[in-house]
Amino acid sequence: MVDYMLLDGKMLSNKIKNELKAEFAKLDPKPKLVVILVGDDPASKLYIQSKQKACEEVGVISETILLDSTITEEQLVLEIERLNNDPTVHGILVQLPLPKHLNETLIINTISDKKDVDGFHIYNKGRLINNLETIVPATPLGVLTLLKEYNIEIKGKHAVVIGCSNIVGRPMAALLLNHDATVTICHRYTENLKQYTLMADIIVCAVGKPNLITADMVKEGAVIIDVGINRLGKKVVGDVDFENVKDKASAITPVPGGVGPMTIAMLLSNLLKCYQNQ
Repeated sequence: MVDYMLLDGKMLSNKIKNELKAEFAKLDPKPKLVVILVGDDPASKLYIQSKQKACEEVGVISETILLDSTITEEQLVLEIERLNNDPTVHGILVQLPLPKHLNETLIINTISDKKDVDGFHIYNKGRLINNLETIVPATPLGVLTLLKEYNIEIKGKHAVVIGCSNIVGRPMAALLLNHDATVTICHRYTENLKQYTLMADIIVCAVGKPNLITADMVKEGAVIIDVGINRLGKKVVGDVDFENVKDKASAITPVPGGVGPMTIAMLLSNLLKCYQNQ
C-alpha cells in the first residue's frame, strides 16, 4: 500500500479560472462564446449550463442557440457559417452528440478552425498529431495540465489510454506521445485489458463503464486518471474502482472533482487562444 496523492481538478480549475478572469478583464471587446444545442438532450443541457456559469465567472459573453432536433444539415451549416463570419463571435461550440440524421464530421469541420474552442476541427487535430501549436481538445488538455501541476513525469513513462474516441482517447494518446511517453491505446476490442494496464505507469481511462479498472489491474505506484462519468442511482462514479485502486496508486483523480472541472477551465483557456488567434 502506498500513500497516494489526490489530483484535485476542482482546486486547479478554480486557480486557472482566476488567472483567466484577470486576462479576460484586459480585453476589449469582450470574448464571446456561442454554443449550439440541437434538440433537448437533458445531459447536454446540463453541460451547457455549467459552461454558461463558467463564462459568467470569468467575465466572458456566452450565448446559447437552441435549435430543433428536426433541423436539416443545410440549415445548421448556414447557421455555423453565419457565426464564422461574425467578428463579435470568438468561439463556436456544437454540443455533441447530434441527432442521427446530421453528419457530425461535416458539422464540426464547418466551424472555422480559428473559432474551434473544442479543438475537434480536422486542421487542429492534424496539427496536434504533428506536434504543432494548436487548439487541443479540452479534456485531454485538462488531463495534461493536471499531470504537469502535480509534477508527474510523463517523459519515458508507459501510458495506457483506454478508449479511442475522437473527443478524448485519440487526442489524449497524441498529447502523451508529444510529451515523450510510450503510449498504448486499448479499446472495446482489446483482448485481456489487464495485461496492458499492469504494465502502465500512467492509466487514462475514458470509456464510460463504472468500475472497469479494479485494483488487481493496476501496478503499485501507478498514476490513475479517471475521465469516466457514470450515474449509479444518485451517485456519480468514474471508470475506476476508486476506493480499492487508490491504495495502490501514487496519484489518482477523484470523480467528481477531477477531470470534469478541468475540461471547463481548458475550454475557457481555448477561448482565449481563439480570441488571440483572431
